[in-house]
Amino acid sequence: MNTALSRANSLFAFSLSVMAALTFGCFITTAFKDRRVPVNVHVSRVMLKNVDDFTGPRERSDLGFINFDLSANILLTKYATKSNSLNQVVLWDKIVLRGENSNLVLRDMKSKYFFFDDGNGLRANKNITLTLSWNVVPNAGILPLVSGNGFVSLPFPETYETTKSY
Repeated sequence: MNTALSRANSLFAFSLSVMAALTFGCFITTAFKDRRVPVNVHVSRVMLKNVDDFTGPRERSDLGFINFDLSANILLTKYATKSNSLNQVVLWDKIVLRGENSNLVLRDMKSKYFFFDDGNGLRANKNITLTLSWNVVPNAGILPLVSGNGFVSLPFPETYETTKSY
């Protein structure tokens, strides 16, 4: 006859199989969903400073400041320099929990994080592109990085600011 341990093993294996099938069902229901939304980004002010960078070699680096209007939740900057063909910097983010209002309309926001370049690649850069991307945490499966439909490209100034206003 079957012992109690044999029956417990069968019950445990069956329960794991059912849970695996349910997890796969959760994955399939969300894996192919299109999460892109229209994005509206408007830049109202750009300022550039040349400051001491204490994180690496004792050189001066570019530090950019951007004021922006946005109707989304994560702002990412992409640009190219002589030393790097692609640079990506997160300027602002927000965690939106399930059930919260995810439609954000923000006016005259400042960067949440410093916009440092490792050198002088921001000065007179003609193509700084602000885009919106976000992660959607699924119940099961891969963690997708979704990019919004819309971006804004802007040039950075050719001269540095000398004022003390941050």
